[in-house]
Amino acid sequence: MLVHHLLEQSAARFPEQVALVCGEQRLTYTELNAQAEAIAGVLAAAGVRRGDRVVLFMDNAAETVIGLFAALKAGAVFSVINPTTKRAKLLQILDNCRPTALIVDEGRLETVAGIDAAVGSLRYLLAVTTVSPDGVTGRARVETWARALARQEPRPPVRVIDLDLAAIIYTSGSTGMPKGVMSAHRNVLAATTSINGYLHNTPQDVILDVLPLSFDYGLYQIFLAFQVGARVVLEKGFLYPAVAVERMRAEGVTAFPGVPTLFSLLLQHRRMAFDLPALRYLTNTAAALPVSHITRIREAFPRATLFSMYGLTECKRVSYLPPEELDRRPGSVGIPIPNTEVYLVDERGERLPPGSVGELVVRGSHVMRGYWNDPVETARRFRPGPLPGETVLYTGDLVRMDEEGFLYFIGRMDDIIKSRGEKVSPKEVEGVVYRLDGVLDAAVVGVPDPVLGEAVKLVVSLAPGSALTERDIRRHCHQHLEDFMVPRYVEIWPDLPKTPAGKIDKLAIRARHGMSDGVGAAPPAVS
Repeated sequence: MLVHHLLEQSAARFPEQVALVCGEQRLTYTELNAQAEAIAGVLAAAGVRRGDRVVLFMDNAAETVIGLFAALKAGAVFSVINPTTKRAKLLQILDNCRPTALIVDEGRLETVAGIDAAVGSLRYLLAVTTVSPDGVTGRARVETWARALARQEPRPPVRVIDLDLAAIIYTSGSTGMPKGVMSAHRNVLAATTSINGYLHNTPQDVILDVLPLSFDYGLYQIFLAFQVGARVVLEKGFLYPAVAVERMRAEGVTAFPGVPTLFSLLLQHRRMAFDLPALRYLTNTAAALPVSHITRIREAFPRATLFSMYGLTECKRVSYLPPEELDRRPGSVGIPIPNTEVYLVDERGERLPPGSVGELVVRGSHVMRGYWNDPVETARRFRPGPLPGETVLYTGDLVRMDEEGFLYFIGRMDDIIKSRGEKVSPKEVEGVVYRLDGVLDAAVVGVPDPVLGEAVKLVVSLAPGSALTERDIRRHCHQHLEDFMVPRYVEIWPDLPKTPAGKIDKLAIRARHGMSDGVGAAPPAVS
């Protein structure tokens, strides 16, 4: 079983079922599969061979989905790059994975102009465009999507097994440098099967996907749907909640995957009537949901089930909280997903008993292969497991496990703030701040301090109409946190910087420390 078989099998079982809705396009499984076959033939004719990399640098679009399945059908490895990526970082990524083919949309033509001069491996560029792409490259052959489809190039047979790579998903770590997570066919299928095992998707489900396909959470909505013959409503983003909710109502959306920043944006529209009778469930990952968000989401969507989840690109998903446990354990990220084992280790790598806090280690067939062309980082995160020959993932996350095996995320080990000799969990401080009515987004980071070592800095953005002041926030923190956890710096920003995946960008916040008014001043007394 290979990843592109998800599409092929659903095309055989549900030929006239609509697989993908994107703007005005509505493609059945038969149509989607036929177009992927045609593009696969063109890629093969252009010299793409088994194991070659095909990069898709484009927005969420039907062509992105078709293109990635075409790459797989040609025996290649696909990589979707976020369309907001700037040229310098794009060149870093392309230099790392050395693609044979690049698929771009019209909005990215200027960014990739002359790209083959910098990326010697590039032989073919496929442009989804209505304008002539002449002059974009020097040596590499250039073709438009429409012309490629019209050629109806037959796809030659290619032998691929499930140990072969299917995707390279680029993620940025604490340094901000992109790392390419290598995902074999068996890894992707194992994760997809496990997640569908508790979400119980069916051919009747309609999944709204507003998350970038460059982000594994957005990408896997395609795989989850295509495994069972469900439908995906693919959107470019979630800028206007009222429009998105109307789209959900019109399409009969049953599944809504989101991230905390997206839910914050949605929940600030308190007068919005979330009358979505078809909505069956919501999911959250990327960052843990504050307990206050969980309460408000359940109030806003009383008929839908909420799945609070936790994972990393390196293994796709680690855990989910069974919905019936939300009232008992709202702060938990749950139990391991099916066919997964986790345990905690101390700083020496020795196993810890339940009730401890330690680094989380993940075992399972969904644990990826490592980082592309980065043996040092691979050896640091992907290490020998308890059985001979196996590899397990050392997540770099501090987690507590209770006596019943439920997990509680503490924070990234490299995010933990060491202030006054004490360890401060940003998540714990943020959870307290989110209980304040009027807080839209909150982020806690450690910043250099000559006396404390690191000082706790809190940055928040407020919901429209909120009258909260920095003094109000400080008073709230003093009332609910131990002294060493109370932020030394509190700032209110119009909005918090976000990564392309929708997470709050703490690297950007640290970089801006000292640039805002009032930073460095001693905090005022709080009565």
